Amino acid sequence: MFDIGFSEIVVIGVVALVVIGPERLPKTARTLGHLFGRLQRYVNDVKADINREMELDELRKLQREMQGAAREFEQSVTTAANDMQTGLRNVERELNEAPASSPATGGADVTAAASANSDPPRQPALPGFDKI
Repeated sequence: MFDIGFSEIVVIGVVALVVIGPERLPKTARTLGHLFGRLQRYVNDVKADINREMELDELRKLQREMQGAAREFEQSVTTAANDMQTGLRNVERELNEAPASSPATGGADVTAAASANSDPPRQPALPGFDKI
């Protein structure tokens, strides 16, 4: 910060010795050392606060990005779930609208067979699932 060489420090010391005197010079030097130390600590604290604020801003930015990504993911999952539900409803509607006869029963009417046994009507079994 300041470009002070050894010869300049010696000149400052000689002038201080002449102006302040040899009796008060050690006490004054000690006080100046304490004040300089406080100044350095204050400057370091300010630097640390600025660094913390910068990191906090970066973390907030990262948090906003992650929340946006989470919202996009949630929307995509919701859209996929809605598409899946729509597809399942369509398949269920098609199965309910299918003719009552199935190839597994040999073309016989399932509702007629169910009413003959006095059991409640059942939905026809899907092909391949009649053996379960």
